[in-house]
Amino acid sequence: MRKIRLLLLLIIFYHTGFAQLSWLGGGKKVDPYNYTQKKSASYSNASIATAHPLASAVGAEIMKEGGNAFDAGIAAQLTLAVVYPDAGNLGGGGFLLGRNKDGKNIAIDFREEAPGHATEDMYLDADGNAQSELSENGHLSSGVPGTVAGLFATLPYAKLPFDKLIEPAIELAEYGFAITEKQADELNEIKADFIKYNTAPVPFVKVKSWEKGDTLYQPELAETLKRIKLNGAKGFYEGKTAALIVAEMQRANGIMTLADLKNYKAKTREAILSDYRGYTIIGFPPPSSGGIIVSQLLTMIEPYPMRQYGYGTVASMHLMVEAERRSFADRAEYMGDPDFWKVPQKTLLSKNYLQNRMKDFDPDKASVSKNIQPGIIHESDETTHISIIDKEGNMVSITTTLNNSYGSKTVIGGAGFIMNDEMDDFSMKPGVPNMYGAVGGKANAIAPGKRMLSSMAPTLVLKNGKPFIVLGTPGGTTIPTSVFQMIVDIIDFDMNAVDAVNKPKFHHQWLPDWVSIENGFSPEVINHLENMGYTMHQVDGIGRSELIKVMPGGLFETDADKRGDDSVDGF
Repeated sequence: MRKIRLLLLLIIFYHTGFAQLSWLGGGKKVDPYNYTQKKSASYSNASIATAHPLASAVGAEIMKEGGNAFDAGIAAQLTLAVVYPDAGNLGGGGFLLGRNKDGKNIAIDFREEAPGHATEDMYLDADGNAQSELSENGHLSSGVPGTVAGLFATLPYAKLPFDKLIEPAIELAEYGFAITEKQADELNEIKADFIKYNTAPVPFVKVKSWEKGDTLYQPELAETLKRIKLNGAKGFYEGKTAALIVAEMQRANGIMTLADLKNYKAKTREAILSDYRGYTIIGFPPPSSGGIIVSQLLTMIEPYPMRQYGYGTVASMHLMVEAERRSFADRAEYMGDPDFWKVPQKTLLSKNYLQNRMKDFDPDKASVSKNIQPGIIHESDETTHISIIDKEGNMVSITTTLNNSYGSKTVIGGAGFIMNDEMDDFSMKPGVPNMYGAVGGKANAIAPGKRMLSSMAPTLVLKNGKPFIVLGTPGGTTIPTSVFQMIVDIIDFDMNAVDAVNKPKFHHQWLPDWVSIENGFSPEVINHLENMGYTMHQVDGIGRSELIKVMPGGLFETDADKRGDDSVDGF
């Protein structure tokens, strides 16, 4: 009888004892089976917004335990790799844009790169036709992952030991967490793809349908995280994990090698600084196009009286769309990995160049994209975002991705994490669009070791040299236009964080020549724009933004997008 009681106690402990994660050792704990979304709140000491309540809770607890915004960024990324597998990751990459308490700007590029055996025509058939299925799904679609290297490149700016920052993710992977209704629906919908593109059983597939509240256990991922905890970045890029990645690639048509993994390095870039109506905009440079595009868009509209035009009017939307059209034409022609392609960044950001780009702007008529070419230069969805700020003044904006939702749909057998499908972000063939409809040319052609062009736009805004806004969003090519709109919403239209994040958004990217638009804009405005020559394309949602706005009294007004399971936390 005593043994039965002991067994029952062990079962209860297994299912509830870890319901409050143990890594903190006291105080408030994170409950992985009973949690709620918190969409908006204001905090006085530290604030974080992420795509999942558990990641936000972990980040906040880490800062309570003495960590800063960089510590929280590392811990939240690792947690998202467990609790948000459609975009949080170990098998993807991204960009971190930070500003520390001393005013130093930090830009860490951990974007994926093409394997050493990649070729410019690797996705073309014998007749030269693009085979997008190969670049979007399965083993051949993966670039060399950069996330783990990015975590360790961030660590020098953190305060706590890495062991403490990774422990929450290990426990969540090993002992499980309750999935949300949205996650249950997604896993059921994508089940067939996981079966099709995998060579071994994966934790995301089960016989019965997933339901809200089901526990997702990921023991192989837990072991992978433990190897990283024990051996650092080498615990991923070398040794058993690297061998598992290469073995998985060899079981299908992947081309990644041990040398590709061992040679991967995160890179430090120089942040883009620009001015908009007296505010300092800090953006990420290539191989992300996001920072250049956001800066271009703001500069192109700055001469116009946006405050007078107002949000969601014909005048403001027409001007902003035309700026977007021109910026994306430049993206297609001039932007790529600066280590392989000379990006004319200085000219692309100059006021003279951008004023000339808008010379043919007609306030009464839509342009036609085929008539809008890249500027003349003379010079020798699924992603996720984290916004964090702390009382010391550290600001961190991180956008990380697998590219498509659940990336390549390929899980590394024995290691438990999903690989990216970022190779689709290269230009397979000049003029052929990727899954987001973006076109490109030689600047973004595939080459071994090259990093594919991104639209990610982690962004920081300063007011009088002090922290003002931390923001970013997922959403493929809609990322920079969404960031652009949120900055305008706050600076020109005096919106609070909640409205800037959640009010309807629109997007234009040169090609295809239509305006993607969410529900909620005035029907009269839409009709007027259509009469001006625009084709309006209704979409369900644009982005899932995370935004922190510093209020005059020092409070951090924080909002997580209503479009997903996003949540805020802090203290």
